[in-house]
Amino acid sequence: MTSSSSSSPSSSSSSLDDEMIKLTNCRLAIGDQLISGRDLWISSTTGRIIDQQHVFYSHSTRPSVTHDLGGCILVPGLIDVQLNGGYGFDFSVPSDDYREGFSMVNKQLVKTGVTSYLPTLTSQRPSVYQKALPHLAAQTTRNPSDGSESLGAHCEGPFLNPLKNGIHSREVLQRPTNGIIDLETCYGPSNLNPKTIKMITLAPEIDKTTTPRIIKELSSRGIVVSAGHSNATYDEMWSAVDSGITMVTHLFNAIARPHHRDPGIFGILGAQEGLLRPYYGIIADDIHVHPSFIRVAYNAHVDGTILVSDAMSMLGLPDGIYNWTNGEVIAKKGGRLTLRDTDTIAGSCVTLVECLNNFINWTGAPIASALRTVTETPAKMLGLEGVKGALKPGADADLVVLSEAINGGGKITLTVERVYKFGVEVFGKHKAKL
Repeated sequence: MTSSSSSSPSSSSSSLDDEMIKLTNCRLAIGDQLISGRDLWISSTTGRIIDQQHVFYSHSTRPSVTHDLGGCILVPGLIDVQLNGGYGFDFSVPSDDYREGFSMVNKQLVKTGVTSYLPTLTSQRPSVYQKALPHLAAQTTRNPSDGSESLGAHCEGPFLNPLKNGIHSREVLQRPTNGIIDLETCYGPSNLNPKTIKMITLAPEIDKTTTPRIIKELSSRGIVVSAGHSNATYDEMWSAVDSGITMVTHLFNAIARPHHRDPGIFGILGAQEGLLRPYYGIIADDIHVHPSFIRVAYNAHVDGTILVSDAMSMLGLPDGIYNWTNGEVIAKKGGRLTLRDTDTIAGSCVTLVECLNNFINWTGAPIASALRTVTETPAKMLGLEGVKGALKPGADADLVVLSEAINGGGKITLTVERVYKFGVEVFGKHKAKL
């Protein structure tokens, strides 16, 4: 690739003793704009973004250290709401060294720019959920050296439609005929809270009697309910939205295909008076969804778009043959994962920033607008607006520095140069502190 324009930050030191850090010579990603000529102040003591005018003018405080970012783009830390594992570790496989494996993923993942995420469990037997979920709960400590931060688990199943199971084993799928009791029995009663389980994907049509009540009950507990692996019709989906569903899991994958007389779940992207359209996740890995459908979805519902990686444990591993949780065998070739000897897609093995680069080039969206799909929008969906996904005073100082390169054909590539977690630089282009 030949670059007609690029930028990269100069090296600079930081330490846990730095109290106030000024980030300068950068473009701030705020809303739909990249704003030049403004600095951002952060505290490595509180781990939050500082109101620099209040500190400077009221207290005449000077920064402890200044980081020159070399004209790069400064953005909130990326948020991935669907990640199944990585670097050889699968969240859905309990083991004696589970905590160590989870910690390893966090320390590797943060280097890709993902500073917080939902570790995702696929459809499993109850014993798996009850062993794994306590480890995946939202973190209560604010230690930058821990790396990427769990915001609570995403349980993708097992209350899915067996006709749209994808690579989920049909043997473990359940129909919640007894209502919320079945979910408590499956996940464990003490785990059915938003600190442990932040989001649940289910098929809203699998039990028309109990599912609406389940959705309402989960929503009342603060758990996000997402429709996925579903054959729901357009009308069934709107009914589910009316019950409290606010999200769609990997739009276009493992759902009924849109038809001109019944658009199914896809039809919710169209405006509907009196109902709020849900957010939707979409995998822009150049395998799961054709670029044209990415464009159609984004243009239909800009403010609802959330890019997800859906990455599996093979993320970061070389090509080869790998065992999966339910006895299946997965073949990895480049960025493509399939069940061995089939064309069935078996998740993804790309990073979220790779999906972001694809999205920018496919949709033509301005960089700042595209960045919202991995920062501001997922934060809003999770109820964390102003805490995550924003460059606002009081927000967590989870930050990513991105360089921008444009080749001769106009293709844009963003590259992660630095990452800050709770105000401390934990990754740099030429050094890693984890």
